Formats: sequence, structure tokens, C-alpha cells
Amino acid sequence: MFKANKNFLNLQGSYLFSTIAKKVQTFTEEHPDARIIRLGIGDVTQPLVPAVIDALHGAVDEMAHKETFHGYSPDLGYDFLRNAIAGEYKGRGCDVAADEIFVSDGAKSDSGNIQEIFSEDARVAVCDPVYPVYTDSNVMAGRSGEFDPATQQYKNIIYMPCTEENNFAPDFPKETPDIIYLCFPNNPTGAAITKDRLQGWVDYANKVGAVILYDAAYEAYITDPALPHSIYECEGARTCAIEIRSFSKNAGFTGVRLGFTVVPKDLVDADGVRMYDLWARRHGTKFNGAPYIVQKAGAAVYTKEGQEQIRKQVGYYQKNARTIYDGLKNAGYTVYGGVNAPYIWLKTPDGLTSWEYFDRLLSEVNVVGTPGSGFGPHGEHFFRLTAFGSYENTVEAVNRIVHM
Repeated sequence: MFKANKNFLNLQGSYLFSTIAKKVQTFTEEHPDARIIRLGIGDVTQPLVPAVIDALHGAVDEMAHKETFHGYSPDLGYDFLRNAIAGEYKGRGCDVAADEIFVSDGAKSDSGNIQEIFSEDARVAVCDPVYPVYTDSNVMAGRSGEFDPATQQYKNIIYMPCTEENNFAPDFPKETPDIIYLCFPNNPTGAAITKDRLQGWVDYANKVGAVILYDAAYEAYITDPALPHSIYECEGARTCAIEIRSFSKNAGFTGVRLGFTVVPKDLVDADGVRMYDLWARRHGTKFNGAPYIVQKAGAAVYTKEGQEQIRKQVGYYQKNARTIYDGLKNAGYTVYGGVNAPYIWLKTPDGLTSWEYFDRLLSEVNVVGTPGSGFGPHGEHFFRLTAFGSYENTVEAVNRIVHM
């Protein structure tokens, strides 16, 4: 008789955003006339920029002719896209070669899959609060140990609290990890990290023999020129860091799907095994490559026109973030994020739990956000709002909340 992977049974509840979707669906069915404003999930609302649309149309036309038709994509990505990405890294002074870039269908997939190239007994360190995929994918792989209801944490995972006291940037853990997940600008807190502090993490990882899995999905929202956009701006990162990037939030590809992961050839394990080789094998075995038309659209992002257009679109969402931040702060809320990130992290009022505040916002003013406790126990009594709605809805949502 076959047996299931029992590690899945160790997962707690459903995926956070699935739970939110079910709650909203139930409310909508019970209140069909309610006009709900959704500032919960990080899904964009503005259309793809003209340079990307033109590239998509051109690529689709190519697919209509035998001479320019494309079948399977190279599993690691087309050279035209990898070279364009490498050019951006070079422009930031980062030593990243085109063949160290692995094109995928998005950062979420890579964030969940990258753990497969590490040993089953690897100790994992995550921030708390944290993007659920990092933890859940390691639970599925059997690294987490049992869940402790008292602490709301897994026994074998190392948690690094991100609090108001440390500006939501973690301190080095007391236990020594093998794998460290970092995300900056941060989801969910909206916190950014200075180059000096990130350099400290690189130095720490090299010292203890750990690898940093660096999620830089929101780097396009950094406005402070002193903040790093990539971990490879730090000296020594090539021997301890893998970087995951996305086209979803900088270019609006949430419905198109495109991302990439950088695995330097200098990154080797304790036995001298190159992680580059393992990821290349995993990628080639389980992935048939992102579609040609999507990769052509991705390459258009790096053109002069594409860069100008997506900067304007990112600016649109940055304006939304500032609107939420200023509106709530002026109303007396304690608010974080919203400056170098598209997320606003606010303290729930009146001592409400995160889910109590979620229910209150939904029922009283028909606004959807994300309960902070869904990202981990240190997210309790906090709440995340996103800047990815329309400007008009963002203004109305803030007005509803402050007059609730």
C-alpha cells in the first residue's frame, strides 16, 4: 500500500493567502453589495508597460511563422535575457556572469524549490515574521521537526525575531544555521537593510559556513541610494549567497510569470560540491524553461524604454505606499515600511489580534489586508497592507480605515 509524504501533515492550517481568500469569499457571498478594496496579497493592478507589450506582440508574431517559431526554451534561459540581466548586475558593480543566472517562472517557485539542493538535515534559519513559503517548503522536505503549539514554531527551525527594537532586521542567531533566508526590502514588514548590515551577514555566513538565500524581489522599490539592491554588492557574497529575483513587482509580471535565481560558481559545500551544478541539474530535470514570448517580454524590461516605463509604474505604487503610510500615521497609527518597499506594516489598534483586526476591517469598512500573525508569532498585533491597488482605491481605503 502506498504511503503519503507525512511531512505535509506537519503543515499548520492552509496557506495564509488561501485562508484569506476563503474568508473574503464567504463575506462576499453574505454581502453581495459590499464594495471590497483588496490590499492583502501583493498582486499588481496596473497594465504591462508599452515596451513589454510590444515585445510580447512581436514574439507572438514570430511564433506564427516556421522560420521564427520557437519550441522548448533552453531550460536555464535564453542568452538574450540572461545577458540583459547580467548587464544590470554589472551596472551595479556586481560580479555576476550570464551563465550563473537561471531563468524561471517566478521567485515564489524558486524560493520553494531551492531548498531541494541542500541536505535533508540542514538547519534552517528564518526571520519571524516571514514569507510563509520559506518555512512551509522546508516543512514539506522534513527539516522542520514537530510544531510546538505553545510557541507557534517548529522545533528544528531557527527563528530570528524581527521586531520594532531591531528595526525588523534580524540579529545573528544564537544557534549556527546551515541555510539563512533573508528578504530585503522585506516582506511583510517593509523594512530595508543597510549595506553595512548586509555585509555583516555575508561575513557571518562565510565565517560559520552557512549559505544565505537572499530574496530581492522588491529591490526596485529602493529609493535610498545608500541601500543595496543586491547581496552581490557585498564583498564575499559569491562564496555564501544565492539571490532570487522576480519580474512580478518591478514589471507587473504576476500574471505573466518570470523570475530568476543567481547561483555563483564559487559557492561550494563542505565537500567541495558546487551548488551551481546541483541547481542546474535540478532545473534541467524538473523545468522545461520559461516560454519564449515571456522571456522576450522580460528582455524588453532592460531596454532604455522599458526601464523608463517601469520606473514610472514602480513610482505609481510608491505613491500608493506613501499615501497609506502618511494617512495612517497622521491618524495616530504606528506605521512602518512604505518607503523603500511596497508594504506597510502597522500596529493593530486597541490591542486587537491580527485576525481580529482583519475581521473588523473586512466587516466594518470592507478593506482586506493580511494579518501579521500569519507570517509568524512575532507578527502578532501587526497588519500588512500593500501598495499594489489603484491609487483611487488606495485613497478610499485609507479614508475608510481612519474614519472607522
